[in-house]
Amino acid sequence: MKFKQHLGLLALATSAWFVFWLLGLPAYYQQYSSEALGAASVLLSVLISLVALFILARTRPEVRMSRAFWLSFYYTVPFAILDSWYCGVHLGHGATYLLQYWYLTIFYISPWLTFIPTVWLLRTANPPSQ
Repeated sequence: MKFKQHLGLLALATSAWFVFWLLGLPAYYQQYSSEALGAASVLLSVLISLVALFILARTRPEVRMSRAFWLSFYYTVPFAILDSWYCGVHLGHGATYLLQYWYLTIFYISPWLTFIPTVWLLRTANPPSQ
């Protein structure tokens, strides 16, 4: 990827985090029950899986793994940094926010478990021509 593409993905991810933050106000989703958060997390995971399939199926096979890596990176690392700042520092929870805000923490891992395996799935479904 070119430098401008990295900046674009970083800007998009940061904007997405900001939208999620706004939607979570006033208590960054703590005002909802664990059951509601669990259901929303499952629905969001399904949506992320469909987006991964949509994006990666339309990507040239030779760059799919790279694209999957960078999408996973930009939709986890900036989120973790921003959440650590907001929940850990600003709200004063420190590292305990990782458990208290479990519905955020799972999404620091799940994109890696979605995008990379989707590339493998697409390789299996559409093996390269010989």
